[in-house]
Amino acid sequence: MKRQWLRLQPVVWTLALTTSVAAAQSGFPNKPVRIVHGFTPGGISDLLARSLGAQLATSLGQQILVEPRPGAGTTIASDHIAKSPGDGYTLFLQDITTHAINASLYRRLPYDSVRDFTPITLIAATPLMLLVHPSLPAKSVKELIALAKKHPNEIAHGSSGNGTIVHLAAEMLKAMAGIRMIHVPYKGSPQAVVGLLSGEVAVSFSTMPPALPNVAAGKLRALGVTTPSRTSAAPNVPTMKEAGLKDFELVLYSGILAPRDVPRPVVDRLNAEFAKAVRLPEVQKIYVSVGAAPITNTPEEFAAHIRAELVKLGKLVELSGARVD
Repeated sequence: MKRQWLRLQPVVWTLALTTSVAAAQSGFPNKPVRIVHGFTPGGISDLLARSLGAQLATSLGQQILVEPRPGAGTTIASDHIAKSPGDGYTLFLQDITTHAINASLYRRLPYDSVRDFTPITLIAATPLMLLVHPSLPAKSVKELIALAKKHPNEIAHGSSGNGTIVHLAAEMLKAMAGIRMIHVPYKGSPQAVVGLLSGEVAVSFSTMPPALPNVAAGKLRALGVTTPSRTSAAPNVPTMKEAGLKDFELVLYSGILAPRDVPRPVVDRLNAEFAKAVRLPEVQKIYVSVGAAPITNTPEEFAAHIRAELVKLGKLVELSGARVD
């Protein structure tokens, strides 16, 4: 009998463990859930996290805590998520910077951008807007290109830093249009916008929140947006494709990730809850205010999207020559 018990013991432990995991999953969530992001409070990621978190608190019946962890180009937040338990209680609102750019920009990362994360769903697609100072005699993308070709390396374009999405968008423009401009990297987005408003630089791509009010006030001129279709926040501004660069498309995607090895029932529950929250009218108002479009997909589709963006943005990082040791 003793021998039989020893033979059966691993089976008993396996069944007990399976039952315990299933019970934990069926009760998910039974404590507060954190949504971490790697940006400063008040930006697009923070606003999206808080608006979606407020809705999930109701649908999940648990408190949703939004936790900004800015620093080191979002790698501090990414590393924190990668090392967190894969139980669904710690989530990551990522964007194109945290994975698609940083995987190529940084020579060494303490985590793997694919292996160490569990995709849940995309939640938003946001354009960048190509802006010029009103003193620049260019009222369209074609006019800007013509002006830059006439005055190579005389027009300065600003960015929020080397290797940022704003910098890479300008590198894409220069490569596709065959133009040369001077890159002026600032320490962040606020400083880049100040540089453009003051006329210190003449051209810059920008996220929508700082762009829209300054365009409306006539302080800056909008030439194009980088999404495949026009944005409802600025319907009169053409896409870069409409403006003459047919292959120009660069979307600031945001999505929800979790640490690796989150059980599939928990992934499916979170995917369904975020999909419902994104469609709510009160959430869509927040989206409109920051120029974002709601978008959701399956975990498998999101995983494929991340892999494709890693390749696409990796090429842009290489083109820019930016690198962080």
